[in-house]
Amino acid sequence: MERNPEEYKLSQPHYEEDEIDLIALAKTLWVGRKTIIKTTIIFTCIGLFVALTTPAQYTSSIVVKPILSDSKSKLGGSLGGLAAMAGITLPGSSSSSELHPSLYPQIVESYSFQKALMQTKLNISGVAEEMTYEEYFLKHKKPSFIQTVKKYTLGLPGLVSSSLKSKQTETNALALGLTEMTEHDFELIEQLVEQMAIEINEKGGYVALSATMPEALASTQMVLQAQNLLQEAIIAHKAKKAKEDLVFIEERYAEKKTEFNNAQQKLAIYRDANRNVNTAIALTELERLESEYQLAFTVYSELAIQVETQKIQVKEDTPVFAVLKEAVVPLKKSSTSKSMTLIIWTFIGGFIGLVYVFANTFIADIKLKWDEV
Repeated sequence: MERNPEEYKLSQPHYEEDEIDLIALAKTLWVGRKTIIKTTIIFTCIGLFVALTTPAQYTSSIVVKPILSDSKSKLGGSLGGLAAMAGITLPGSSSSSELHPSLYPQIVESYSFQKALMQTKLNISGVAEEMTYEEYFLKHKKPSFIQTVKKYTLGLPGLVSSSLKSKQTETNALALGLTEMTEHDFELIEQLVEQMAIEINEKGGYVALSATMPEALASTQMVLQAQNLLQEAIIAHKAKKAKEDLVFIEERYAEKKTEFNNAQQKLAIYRDANRNVNTAIALTELERLESEYQLAFTVYSELAIQVETQKIQVKEDTPVFAVLKEAVVPLKKSSTSKSMTLIIWTFIGGFIGLVYVFANTFIADIKLKWDEV
């Protein structure tokens, strides 16, 4: 039985519409091929320029584990109880003098830390003598094209404001004994913030420091110096607390020494005055004076021991970090390779060319339909 032509037409698959769409798509690409090729070539040239002008970057890292002391008092439970009976409260019984690792980024971002980090001695290839980080980037290392463009585009408002800044502010800061950040320091600190990184892993209990520099050896020197400066800052904080504790204990020791001498003298005077007296009242008073003397002597003796112990604690140089992963001079670059940079820019150019061609075609179709209405 023959089928109705209309039914045969309706039963055909819709591959013809898809074929027409593919042909239209291919035609659109063919018509806009010059635009796509030009855009790709332009972005390829830009990628080649960026790849050639962007300096290589090397990253060195170190992983350390902070050694935190417990929060127990170094004075011991017996001395703390005796001190409480004597009416004094000794330090260190409620909190540790250690800085929590979550505060380490605040130290790294501080001006004093960044300023000290700028004085790191670096060995630069092609330069015979060592130079500091500050000297390297201010005198020896020229900024890349990308850095220059960024400085005079995104950073232009900052340059204008700094150039219009009055010197009266600097004069007032010096007169008041305050620290005034120079323009060079500000630029170097902004750069250091991008080059230095610190990661606190509270779950794992470790701290990771990394430094990124144009020189492989310099990156390792920077990360090691950052670790040393951070450790020194933590030790200084701990030593400050220990010195404050020593002063406090020495003051209490002087007070209890005076009380002990007074109790000793009272007991001696009473014994001399009541040598042949055996009344109950006299014996009771003697026992009271002996008890006061014994308590004063015990607290005084323990404080004398603690003064010497605290002096040793002040001078003690304990390690703050246990190194889990040492810093080594990197062999491979951490930045994107020049070939990959060229490929990425070429891909971006081709994609933008395609989008531009299809967008023009879509807009032209909309205009045509608009005019037909």
